[in-house]
Amino acid sequence: MKVHVLQHVPFEGLGSIERWLADRRDEVSFTRFFDSPVLPAVAGIDLVIVLGGPMGVHDEGSCPWLVAEKRFVGDCIDRGLAVLGICLGAQIIAAALGAQVYPNPEREIGWWPLQLLPAAADSPLFAGFPAEVEVFHWHGDTFDLPPGADHIARSAACAHQAFVYRERTVGLQFHLETTGDSARQLIAMCAGEIVPGPFIQSAAAMTADSRRFARINGLMYGLLDYLARGIAGGRESVRPEW
Repeated sequence: MKVHVLQHVPFEGLGSIERWLADRRDEVSFTRFFDSPVLPAVAGIDLVIVLGGPMGVHDEGSCPWLVAEKRFVGDCIDRGLAVLGICLGAQIIAAALGAQVYPNPEREIGWWPLQLLPAAADSPLFAGFPAEVEVFHWHGDTFDLPPGADHIARSAACAHQAFVYRERTVGLQFHLETTGDSARQLIAMCAGEIVPGPFIQSAAAMTADSRRFARINGLMYGLLDYLARGIAGGRESVRPEW
């Protein structure tokens, strides 16, 4: 596959997705907005991965490239590319699809359970997920469900945790890609956000059990595997006959 990654800050990278892409020998390119906000042509891309970041989708004054990024993501969705958005990335997808993005009633940081909703049972993307699973969170904003999207998951702190749009666009408010190393980097760079709150854990609690990261990384691989099969199947359906 040809994969293009939209990265907003140096300390929120691909995490475990990097190994998945390397194992498959996929062709990976980047737009690193903190370095150069140049976006590629949409033609030829199979999968777009939109990563997280501490800014919000409405911070166009301090991050003017958000205007072009939201337009680019919307164009990718309209053209039927596979698009995966994580945290801020999910919020950008929601905004590109016409949904509102705004502060969540509570900040959600650390390991908190996620409840899958009935629509998850009908989506092969979430076939490997249990009905309730503990995942890693780090967000203060949330979004309304985009028109036409399937509501996949919620948590006690946040009603809209995951959605699927036309089976090729996935928004995840939570982080399945996080590894122990990337969690420690996030903690170091955003330590000021770790304050007392009903859904905010301490840094020590977030990194105490390395097995948690292995479990969520496995769920991410399963979701990506299904997206990749869908992309391959799409190519087969349009293969010319010689």
